[in-house]
Amino acid sequence: MDDDTLIFAFFNEIGIVSQLSQAFLNRHLPDGLHSSHFATLNHLYRVGEGTTPLAIANAMQVTKATMTHTLSVLEKRALVEIRANPRDGRSKRVFLTPAGRAFRLAAIGDVTRALATVSSLFDRAELEASLPALQRVRKILDAERANRPDGR
Repeated sequence: MDDDTLIFAFFNEIGIVSQLSQAFLNRHLPDGLHSSHFATLNHLYRVGEGTTPLAIANAMQVTKATMTHTLSVLEKRALVEIRANPRDGRSKRVFLTPAGRAFRLAAIGDVTRALATVSSLFDRAELEASLPALQRVRKILDAERANRPDGR
């Protein structure tokens, strides 16, 4: 396999795993919530709260309108709180609520239990060994995105 074919095959597998894992997650979330909602909660938990909807939209690679809808769904379910930015009256800041934190933790537990069959097919060392490469790919692609003029 030449280098071009190898890198395509590598990212093709990542893409397929992404699609399958999102569908799996969607099947295990409560009605009305989707993997995009969970990803937003997880992003807020991982990078810190108090960020703007636009910053979240850029990180999630979606339009501001799409993120506004996502945040509206999460706010209606009391999973996030959207507050005025005290430094800039025109923008907003997004915060996880205690219910949002609890939902995220419960969803991780539910999905982890549902993935027990899959995880039983892997040796723990194999999973741990794969993480650095996947994290490196994420960091490289995130840096490439950050360097683009439109941030996408």
